[in-house]
Amino acid sequence: MSNILISAAALIVAVVIFRFAFPRQFLRLVLLGARRIMGLRTRSVEFDGTRWPYLLGGPESGEVLVLLHGFSGDKDNWLMYARGLRKNYRVIVPDLPGFGDNARDPNADYHMDAQMRWLLAFVDAMGIDRFHLGGNSMGGYIALKFVLAYADRIQSLALLDSAGVLGKTKSELQIATENGESLLTVSSPEEFDRLLKFIVYRPLPLPGFIKQPYCEDLIAHRLFLEAIFWPMAEEMQERPLNDQLHAIVAPTLVIWGRHDRLIDVSCVDVLKAQIPNNHCVVLEETGHVPMLERPMESAAVHVQFLSNCRAATL
Repeated sequence: MSNILISAAALIVAVVIFRFAFPRQFLRLVLLGARRIMGLRTRSVEFDGTRWPYLLGGPESGEVLVLLHGFSGDKDNWLMYARGLRKNYRVIVPDLPGFGDNARDPNADYHMDAQMRWLLAFVDAMGIDRFHLGGNSMGGYIALKFVLAYADRIQSLALLDSAGVLGKTKSELQIATENGESLLTVSSPEEFDRLLKFIVYRPLPLPGFIKQPYCEDLIAHRLFLEAIFWPMAEEMQERPLNDQLHAIVAPTLVIWGRHDRLIDVSCVDVLKAQIPNNHCVVLEETGHVPMLERPMESAAVHVQFLSNCRAATL
């Protein structure tokens, strides 16, 4: 028994040392384990000389659901949310170009129309014809662009605190952006902590081995991220999609956090008034990322919505 205890203690010490000495590698191991627990696998597809990493889960025979993360996010933002959908749907969650494990090419075009065309190339390379599409924040902006350009490819649309639309009330982010201040890029650990509090309603209990690598990445790629953010913000301000929403024919689910400080909840009224076939849900005590703040609740809403869509086509 003493030998077992000694071995267990040695293992714990080794894990602790590895965690603090190699936080980035430890985080990768944790994410790998989390993906497996959630029933998702890491895959990639290559096209036009580009490798797109993505998460894959669910039955091969299931209808395809593609989920798009937001600005400075990655595919793992959807881990807990995707778990609630993979039982009946073929869930595919890519890293968008410039984020996560996808390529960061400073010479590439990251405007929303370019991201939309990349998404088209991605689903074509995957052999996907018609599919359900969902997106959060910037991912929702891309999803809106896609459904407006390729309506025949989309079975349903889900928008979680989506960018691309202007509401009646300006958000804190919108006001700061108009004043030339970027609140979504950071240059110090203190600014990173401020960013986390800005995005969510209640601070997420993130351990240091998770915060440190993400903080370091955001600081290291600050200028790159700003080069993506400012054109997107300017396009959203000067050419919002408000007057095109009436053309969306796909059944559309809108999920929004009541306390979103980045994109104001008044956008829900715009989406509800303009999109013909919509279902809107506002979550209380929730900020900008419902799939992280309330993953089970928001995923359950999405599952029910998809079930209703399927029933309507029978």
